[in-house]
Amino acid sequence: MKSLTSKIGLAVLAGLLAVPAARVLFAADTPAANTSSATSSDNNTLTAEEKAAGWKLLFDGKTTEGWHSFKRDNVRPGWKIEDGTLACVDPKNAGDLCTNDKYSWFELSIEYNISHAGNSGILYHVTDAGNATWATGPEFQLEDNTAAADPIRCGWLYALYQPPIDPKTNQILDATKPVGEWNHVRLLLSPEKCEHEINGVKYFDYVLNSDDFKARVAKSKFKSMKNFAKFDSGYIALQGDHGKVAFRNIKIRPIESK
Repeated sequence: MKSLTSKIGLAVLAGLLAVPAARVLFAADTPAANTSSATSSDNNTLTAEEKAAGWKLLFDGKTTEGWHSFKRDNVRPGWKIEDGTLACVDPKNAGDLCTNDKYSWFELSIEYNISHAGNSGILYHVTDAGNATWATGPEFQLEDNTAAADPIRCGWLYALYQPPIDPKTNQILDATKPVGEWNHVRLLLSPEKCEHEINGVKYFDYVLNSDDFKARVAKSKFKSMKNFAKFDSGYIALQGDHGKVAFRNIKIRPIESK
């Protein structure tokens, strides 16, 4: 987010962020993470099976077609196409990047590679109603857990939900790989349940605008943002103002509302 001083400390969040125990989840129709070189011909493509399952590419590996900078009709120069990745190379001149299309319910599969102490995020249901993407869209936090200043760690729903304690380490669950390696994110949004997953490990689930969700918002910094999480459809946004980060294999599978 924009200012470290505006963020909620872990001590305040301790009682708020209790979630069900995590489990390993491998969805049969979810694209597997590709840990090969970013120049691999397998990147930024869809298999026949993925196409049959309804997956679509949001990034072709060659252009920024289908994307725009927040509240602009073009892409700011801090975002570049590098070696088949959509990369924030200059955070001072990048800002948040949004899909041109709006999405309601979906499954998102995406890989990211973040810089040392980097901080980014994936936001959803973003609209132009706020002065920033996070004024309307909840954020799946991305960061280097070992060195980033923000206490909200990778995979958490910013200031609202975090994973449970991992009994193997007695620390909050962390399935991220070291800086320089590619990580796979799966984000599921449906009216019945939303899920956060990193590298095949499910962190938690929640229901948007449930009583529990609303109670957490009411105790967070978002309580003063009248349009936060109020939209059932919006852009998907990639945050680009807290350090260098690259994305690839950005795939989405729209989900029909029941």
